Amino acid sequence: MKRPPIEVTGSHRQPLGMPAAAFLRDYWQKRPLLIRQAFPGFESPISPEDLAGLACEEAALSRIVLHDRGRDRWELRTGPFDEAMFPDMPRRDWTLLVQDVDKWDMDIRALLDAFRFLPAWRLDDIMVSFAAPGGSVGAHVDQYDVFLLQAQGHRRWQVDSRPGAPQDFRDDVELKLLARFDPDHDWVLAPGDMLYLPPGVPHHGVAEDACLTFSVGMRAPSQAELMVDLAEELAAALPDEARYADPDLTPPRDAWEIDGAAFGRLREALADLQSLDEDRLRAWFGRFITQYRAGGEIEAPARAPDANAVARALDQGGILLRHPHSRVAWARHGRGARLFANGLGLSLGIADARRLAAAERVDAAGLAALGAGGREILQTLVAAGHYQLVKPRRRR
Repeated sequence: MKRPPIEVTGSHRQPLGMPAAAFLRDYWQKRPLLIRQAFPGFESPISPEDLAGLACEEAALSRIVLHDRGRDRWELRTGPFDEAMFPDMPRRDWTLLVQDVDKWDMDIRALLDAFRFLPAWRLDDIMVSFAAPGGSVGAHVDQYDVFLLQAQGHRRWQVDSRPGAPQDFRDDVELKLLARFDPDHDWVLAPGDMLYLPPGVPHHGVAEDACLTFSVGMRAPSQAELMVDLAEELAAALPDEARYADPDLTPPRDAWEIDGAAFGRLREALADLQSLDEDRLRAWFGRFITQYRAGGEIEAPARAPDANAVARALDQGGILLRHPHSRVAWARHGRGARLFANGLGLSLGIADARRLAAAERVDAAGLAALGAGGREILQTLVAAGHYQLVKPRRRR
C-alpha cells in the first residue's frame, strides 16, 4: 500500500491540503505532515514588539532560551521580563516563548476556528515564539500533537519521522534536549506554511531570520495525571471512617507476613476504584479536562448582573463575552446533558448544552434561543465570571 505524502499544499478552502477526515485517518497521531500555504497570504496579527510587551506582564507565562553555539551551552530564563532588557539582547541565537497568547489576543484566538475539525476540548493553547536569527530551543520531542504555523520570517525545521528514533536526553542542560538527533526531513517554512507533528516525533527548529511561529498545542494529560486526579476526587468523597478493616482477623502464622486475606481486604478497601460507574467517570472527566491547566482561576464579579438586567442589556444591543480563560465542553447525561466549565458540572438539556458550549458571545438572539434551563445555567456562568456583560454604547 502506497504511503501518503509527507508534504502537501493547502488552500483557503482546504487548509490541511485534504479533507479533514483524510488527515485524521492518515496523519493524526501517525506521521508528520508539512502543509505549504495552509494559510495563503498569512499576515501575523501580532508583532515581535507586542509579544515582548506581553512577556513583561506578571500573568503571562513566558520564557527565553539562549544558545551559546561556541560552547554548545543552553540557558533558560523565565518571565516576567523587564521591558528594558530586550534592546540589549544579542542579535542572534535566542528565542522568546509566550504561552496562552490566545487568552490575551482575540485575533490570535480567532485562529482556533481553523482547527474545529478537532474536539475543542482537546485544544490547549496557542504559544507564540519570536526567534532572532539562529534562535532555537534545541532538538526535542513533545508528548502531544502540535501544529507549527509560520507567521513571520522563515524557520528551518528538521524532523526524524522514523519509528524508534532515539529519545535519550542530554544530562548537561536543564532543558529536555535530545542527546542524539538524526533528521530524515529538512524544510524551510515561510509565512502561511504549517507543520503538523504527532506526539513523540523528534524535531528541531532554527530561525533563518527574525521570525514568529505560532504553536497550536493539544491537551494530552498523561495516564499518571488522570489516575492521580481521579483517585483524589474519589478519596475526597469518602468519609474518614471508611478505612482498611479486618474484623475477620485470625492469629497469623507469621506476624510479619502480609497474607492473602489481607490483600483481599485491601481490594475491598479500594472497591470504589474497581467499580467506578460510567456516569461518575464522565462527570469527573468533564470537570478535569476543562480545568485551565495554567492555574489562574476565573474570579466571580463582586456584583454580577441579575438575569433581568442581562436580558435588558442584550435587548438594547449589549453582548455577553466569554472569559478567555473559560474552557467549556459538554457530554450527554441520560436524556439530557452536562455542561462543563473549568471544573464546574451543570445539568441541562442537550440543545442548550450545545449552544452554550459553542457560545463565545451571547446576544439577544442567542439568549432567546435558549430554553428556561439554558438561561438559568447561563446566569450561573455569568455569576461565576465566565461571561462578562458588555453594555451597548450610549449615543451622544
